[in-house]
Amino acid sequence: MPPATKPAFTCTECGWTTAKWVGRCPQCQAWGSVLEAGRPSSGPRTAAAQVANPAVPIHEVDVETARALPTGVEEFDRVLGGGIVPGAVVLLAGEPGVGKSTLLLDVAARTAGTGSKVLYITGEESASQVRLRAERINALDDRLLLAAETDLATVLGQIESQRPDLLVVDSVQTIASGEVDSSAGSVAQVREVATALIAVAKRTGTPVLLVGHVTKDGSIAGPRMLEHLVDVVCQFEGDKHAQLRMVRAIKNRYGPTEEVGCFSLSETGIHSLPDPSGLFLSPQRQGVPGTCVTVALDGRRPMPIEIQALVARSPLPHARRTTSGVDTSRLSMILAVLQARLEVEITNYDVYVATVGGSRAAEPATDLAIALAVVSARDDFEVRDTLVAIGEVGLAGELRPAIGTERRLSEARRLGFTHAIVPPARERIRTPAGMRVQEAPNLGEAVRLARAPSGPVRHLTRVD
Repeated sequence: MPPATKPAFTCTECGWTTAKWVGRCPQCQAWGSVLEAGRPSSGPRTAAAQVANPAVPIHEVDVETARALPTGVEEFDRVLGGGIVPGAVVLLAGEPGVGKSTLLLDVAARTAGTGSKVLYITGEESASQVRLRAERINALDDRLLLAAETDLATVLGQIESQRPDLLVVDSVQTIASGEVDSSAGSVAQVREVATALIAVAKRTGTPVLLVGHVTKDGSIAGPRMLEHLVDVVCQFEGDKHAQLRMVRAIKNRYGPTEEVGCFSLSETGIHSLPDPSGLFLSPQRQGVPGTCVTVALDGRRPMPIEIQALVARSPLPHARRTTSGVDTSRLSMILAVLQARLEVEITNYDVYVATVGGSRAAEPATDLAIALAVVSARDDFEVRDTLVAIGEVGLAGELRPAIGTERRLSEARRLGFTHAIVPPARERIRTPAGMRVQEAPNLGEAVRLARAPSGPVRHLTRVD
């Protein structure tokens, strides 16, 4: 009986194998990722080689070569874990127009200002276009070298001739190698370009900053292997219609992944925001029903977020539920709890919930503020303007504590808030000086405590 046919093609994304080539992997739905696999061998083909650098005791390893060097951009250094490590490869991904090129051009100019030689390779724009942007954001320096190249061999030649202390490539999807028979941006080209640049970084100790594109669903374009090869993967987020931009580390071999950097993008460039709290709060909240403030944890950083709600009688058979910065499914759950547990009638009302400043209330700890904002808008009463609400709402109407409550309360007190509503905690919470913290076991009690002293009193069904 003849032996079974061995699979000759393998998907580089998920490892799916097949005997015939296909353009799209049926398992992970990736295009162009199915490549011919090597023929199986009867035994190992790699023999032992002479060791050039023998192993040494771990306490004798030099750690100075792995020290992070600050870039001069404080928020970017915060995300990276203190700066860029020599020989590290950092991938910065984000949507078009979010400000990736502006940020890296500013990083390149500040690094050049410290006396280091920086090579900026642009593949998407001409050198004159980058020069105009550099003039606009004041990023001109004699040690910042600029080259517009799209050929990988030429880029490697520029690196060998200039020997920079920092390399910036904008972007990895626009560089192509003549040795690969495919267009720039394809899976094979991105793999070839990234492998070559990573090899140069590790051999010369030159840190490399790569700009990456994202797909429609927000994931990084190119093979998944790209994220595994690089040392740091940063996601650049932000609304095009707002000034706030955020950089967060998805992967970081040299530091934590809980940090987030905040920036303000304007016509004069991009600026670090060590204290972005004021961007998420309205200057005037007093006297307006339907608003409530919470404190979310974005990585390790507490971020105050103002929730605004508008409840209006709907002329349509099916009421609308519109959100901005709030998860729609989470809002639907909170509305169902309000109606079932507190008898707040909102079936025939349109509900609009949004956050201020383009922030996102994604974690469960913001549930209580969303619920209080909706009830405040529905019953037309004012929530205390000095109050913050922190807690997760359960389906039974109970409130569950959130992690990092003490850090959230400390940030709220620093911003001038004097009252807080939190769920009962198992351990005692250290209350900041000058803040009154009230514990509410359920949503009904939280609504009662949130009403301003002059607000009307409405009977609510308590959840036992």
